[in-house]
Amino acid sequence: MCATKSRFSSGAAQAVDRLGELDRTDRAILRALQRDASISNVALAAKVHLSAPACLRRVERLKRLGLIDGVVALLNPKAAGAGMLVMIGVVLDRSTPESFAEFEKAAVKISGCMECHVVTGEFDYFLLVRTKDGESFNRLHAEQLLYLPGVRQVRSFMVIRSVLSTTELPLAV
Repeated sequence: MCATKSRFSSGAAQAVDRLGELDRTDRAILRALQRDASISNVALAAKVHLSAPACLRRVERLKRLGLIDGVVALLNPKAAGAGMLVMIGVVLDRSTPESFAEFEKAAVKISGCMECHVVTGEFDYFLLVRTKDGESFNRLHAEQLLYLPGVRQVRSFMVIRSVLSTTELPLAV
């Protein structure tokens, strides 16, 4: 998914810097849901010392504020046949709005592409791609990456070992 698009993004625009409006209980709710979004409302309420109806009202408010963007199940990549993680740096031929748009349109269609970000520095984009193994990445490279529009250079970095991978955002106290 390109950095310009999100699977959820319903309230992302309005959620800009809303953490200052939250109290300690709101933050506790967000921390608990980031760790386990499958927790029941009753269990969540007990964890944050609220009644179930009050907790539900707060969760709904956090959704309306755009702080809760969606709820998903996180799959084990290896068990799902996507155990290899590859970071890919991409340099485009030209830095024009048209070339960026054309690349982004193609990038969102890459098999196993989990993330696509416009970056500063040596590369124009970084992609995070998951495949089964080196052989499947080699096929992906030959069949899709080499044909991305407007690309001058592609550099792949296969992850040997992940030291940290989290979906939890830091929340100030």
